[in-house]
Amino acid sequence: MITAAYQPPTKIITADGITTVLQLTDLHLFEDAQQSSQAASCEQHFEAVLAQALAEEVRCDLILVTGDLVHEVKPSTYERIYRRLERTGIPFACIAGNHDVTDELIPATALDSETAFEQRTLVARSLDSRLLEQHVIETTNWQLLLMDSSLPGQVAGKISADSLAWLQAQLSRCSKPALLALHHHILPMQSAWIDAHIAKNAASLWELLASFPQLKVIVHGHTHQQQLERYQGVTIYTTPATSYQFLPGSDEFAFDNQALPGYRWIQLAPDSQFNSWVVRLQQH
Repeated sequence: MITAAYQPPTKIITADGITTVLQLTDLHLFEDAQQSSQAASCEQHFEAVLAQALAEEVRCDLILVTGDLVHEVKPSTYERIYRRLERTGIPFACIAGNHDVTDELIPATALDSETAFEQRTLVARSLDSRLLEQHVIETTNWQLLLMDSSLPGQVAGKISADSLAWLQAQLSRCSKPALLALHHHILPMQSAWIDAHIAKNAASLWELLASFPQLKVIVHGHTHQQQLERYQGVTIYTTPATSYQFLPGSDEFAFDNQALPGYRWIQLAPDSQFNSWVVRLQQH
């Protein structure tokens, strides 16, 4: 069993100089593995996504989980997730999302978990010690920077002053091309309800990054949809959830019942070259 002393990878070296990352995000698993959310079995989707990805003819050097591992903060759920990832035999690293530090309590009178956010009570929870806050994984040709954007008791995120200072120091000391991973989005999604839950001080992050052109890629979750943006010379990948999807471009909270769960591959190659694509879960 994985213990609290679990040490995530700090270095990944490959013979061909290419590092291939499997990004999973927004698992939303429950303590009861049979429990469903939004008419979706999050546990079954997670297992199916992981199995499908690792059955592809793509070498996986790192599994990166970008937050919302759980839907309710329970230690046993984390243990189940970590044990499952450990069984792959592939190095893995996880960061927190809002659901990892915030429980959304639904009124007893509510019929289901689709209750509007304003009717929920947000309760701050402690961060699991194995979720990474400021972590560097050095690869053959790249540096992967993992940062926590979660705020206990909040749905929206924020990048702390301490994390911004850490990021500046790391980029100042290492000129390798960099990928930054966090949970919350840092550019508007043109969807009013989800943009209310953006990383609140994203402008401070962009101001800092303007001085570091080696930051090439940002990946995040949180929005339960797929998007690609380019801003200030940075490519920003938004990745679909392994659980359920939100309707793009909707100003009101809405699910996208036509979109299947998915995952993202990211290949980091020499000479600052990179490639990424999303794969959706095959229907059975």
